[in-house]
Amino acid sequence: MHLSNESLLTILIVGLVAGWLAGQLMRGYGFGLIGDIIVGIIGAFIGDWLLPRLGIHLGVGLVASIVNATIGAVVLLLVIRLVRGPRWGWGSGWGSRWSRRW
Repeated sequence: MHLSNESLLTILIVGLVAGWLAGQLMRGYGFGLIGDIIVGIIGAFIGDWLLPRLGIHLGVGLVASIVNATIGAVVLLLVIRLVRGPRWGWGSGWGSRWSRRW
């Protein structure tokens, strides 16, 4: 399998847009540039696996890839929220209780 520079760039752009969209839809799940790309790419794998099993076929093209990856990324963030609880990230560690007092 040969992966050209254009296809790698497309994967990164789709991952970035899908991760950012999923973070906006889930409110409060902004991961920064690299984190959004990772969430989007993992979401693309999840969406690519899940949607055909549900009988949903979005077609081909860049927009369909972004929608597919966004749906998968939202599913990923929902699973993370169910496993870890609604509060996680920078503001929910050990030190967060001290900052509320001051």
